[in-house]
Amino acid sequence: MEYREIGKTGMKVSNISFGASSLGGVFHSIKEEEGIKAVHTAVDNGINFIDVSPYYGHLKAEIVLGKALKEIQRSRYYLSTKVGRYGSNGVNFWDYSAKRAMESVYESMERLNVDYVDLINVHDIEFADLEQVCQETLPALVELRNKGIVKHVGITNLTLRHLKYVIDHVPEGTVESVLSFCHYCLNDDALTDYLDYFEEKEIGVINASPFSMGLLTERGAPDWHPAPKPLQELCRKAAQYCKEQGKAIEQLAVKYAVSNPRIATTLFSTARPEAVLQNIKWTDEVLDEQLLRRVKEILEPRFRDTWLNS
Repeated sequence: MEYREIGKTGMKVSNISFGASSLGGVFHSIKEEEGIKAVHTAVDNGINFIDVSPYYGHLKAEIVLGKALKEIQRSRYYLSTKVGRYGSNGVNFWDYSAKRAMESVYESMERLNVDYVDLINVHDIEFADLEQVCQETLPALVELRNKGIVKHVGITNLTLRHLKYVIDHVPEGTVESVLSFCHYCLNDDALTDYLDYFEEKEIGVINASPFSMGLLTERGAPDWHPAPKPLQELCRKAAQYCKEQGKAIEQLAVKYAVSNPRIATTLFSTARPEAVLQNIKWTDEVLDEQLLRRVKEILEPRFRDTWLNS
């Protein structure tokens, strides 16, 4: 396992890390005991960064993760959760007020069975008024950072330009990390356009969804996926090509995502212990450059497709 620092936070994290969204049954129903075992398997095999949100499974992911963390020594992992995006009784809602952000942190700590959070993120800022994020949400989190309740502060989003906007409109040092998803994977590397900027600001980069929310899998994209059909078809073609070469496209996708040293870590999500071990194994394997070139050639006509709205 390779470890890299998230910006200047001092957190040296495994280059592949555990996203706990699956523990909330976000993708399909889970067995709670198996999900708890998946967390233990990750930590026991060198993964030391875990990311979650009260939004995932409408609190369920934090509750299940909390049961797992109760049995793991606190010094063995860094924990990241979020504020701003929530859900209850099957209904999604958003609240980026300072009051709700502070309340949410304490509620998350109780569910997670911890007395501090290593990294607190403003979740999916594209759903927020960016001025409120800059003037209200982030200052509230900085206040908690000053008190030691949270150690570091970050922001997450799909639309990359929003990350830059917020960083440019808050005091230096407010934002210590960014979490971007679907923008550093086989079919889209738009995140690389911003790496110089993030490094100049000494902001760490966390990558998520190396499978592009299911596009880069043998199973293929789920029905709700926003990618246009031509891109989905090319991804299926790429997956089939990998299979014909005796490889899984998931294997190539993971290895590609974790191989950029300028990105601290890449999050994957599963509630199955065997899938945790498989992702770690793929991370440790040598990148097949020839296969990567051919897959990129297949995907090139729809590379950086505009559905991602970078």
